[in-house]
Amino acid sequence: MQLRYGLREYMDIAARLALPAEAAWARGQLAALDAALETHAWDGEWYLRAYRHDGLKFGARECPEGKIFMNPQVWAVMSGAATGERARRLLDVTHEHLATDYGMMLCTPPYVSTDPEVCLARLFNPGMKENGGIFNHTQGWAVIAAAELGLGDRAWDYLRNVLPSSFNDRAEIRQVEPYVVCQSTHSRFSPRFGAGRVSWLSGSAVWNYVAMTTAVLGLKPDYEGLSIDPCIPSAWPGFTATRRFRGATYHVEVQNPQGRCKGVPRLLVDGREIEGNLVPLAAPGATVQVLAVLA
Repeated sequence: MQLRYGLREYMDIAARLALPAEAAWARGQLAALDAALETHAWDGEWYLRAYRHDGLKFGARECPEGKIFMNPQVWAVMSGAATGERARRLLDVTHEHLATDYGMMLCTPPYVSTDPEVCLARLFNPGMKENGGIFNHTQGWAVIAAAELGLGDRAWDYLRNVLPSSFNDRAEIRQVEPYVVCQSTHSRFSPRFGAGRVSWLSGSAVWNYVAMTTAVLGLKPDYEGLSIDPCIPSAWPGFTATRRFRGATYHVEVQNPQGRCKGVPRLLVDGREIEGNLVPLAAPGATVQVLAVLA
């Protein structure tokens, strides 16, 4: 799925650089990959995690352990492999199987009897890290996928479940500093459900920052400017944010008078209404005032 995401980005870059042969190569690779995903990865309700060299499946409905994995599902949405009704159903099924009050589990059920030679996740106790644990590095991907489909309330729930400040009243369970995003959290399969582990050593903070700023707040860097495309909880009346981008400073106010999660915003830049949701690039050192009204 990440390869598909990369091929789409490569096609865009090649087109912008006027490299038609490169863009055509990427389109061909994308078509071949899509056919392989549909034939070999789609399992009827969700996407498989992997195959072993001898054909053994991981993350298939027939598996007694490791039946469904989070990463292929959310990246299917992020990469555009799953769209429309399939994408929505895919996230619903993923939520049904993997969501907890402390975040999304990597997989379920955890590996208990599987030979560690078959799956190294078995080396961890059930509910820890890769063995059915809640890996906070990947929570941001679930946030981004939910926002892609306009599910603002769900995206915020996923993000809130990983924010350190959400656990100030449960510090004896969390056991992590209230200003640190840890690498993983024990899931419901562990007797220490909710306990955070491996703080100060993780890419989790970065990915969840990206999810918050680009997917929820919707301040997305683009080649031609700053895109304003928020996907927020319906209860939010709006928000303000400041984003530095390519040397300029953008002060953004988003208003949500109708209680929407996502919508095509009416956009005013320095008091002037513009078409679309892309704020043009400003000169380095400039300050830009942006008002977006969800409608």
